[in-house]
Amino acid sequence: MRIIKTKNRFVPHWLNYTAEEVERLIVNKYEQGLTKSQVGSVLRDQYGVPSIKDLTKHNIGKILKEHDVKEELPEELTALYRKAVKLHIHLDKEKKDKKSKRSLVVLENRINRLINYYKKTGKLPEGYEYSLENARLAVKL
Repeated sequence: MRIIKTKNRFVPHWLNYTAEEVERLIVNKYEQGLTKSQVGSVLRDQYGVPSIKDLTKHNIGKILKEHDVKEELPEELTALYRKAVKLHIHLDKEKKDKKSKRSLVVLENRINRLINYYKKTGKLPEGYEYSLENARLAVKL
């Protein structure tokens, strides 16, 4: 088996896609509503691209940034919002579940710490605050 080596990156010879084609696929799939991790999984499973970074020399986030595709909320924050909304729904039904109340407090603290980090790095605006309504709108459950 012949493997092409470029700067410690291994691109298999059987790969039928060029870097530009993969970049177009990434932008297309992301605009269809998939998250960055889902885009990577689809490219791996359906298109047979073993490593996007080996082929394009950039990760999915940088490729989207180069093509001026902006994400509304970071993926980690969206996942935490989804958990918080599900916990709120659970607590509406089960009012005496003290373990879930505690885990909700811990989860909301984690969300607030992550929001503060994203404010410092400029991924979120300075006035952005966490609320259950924002979380429900972002998640759309």
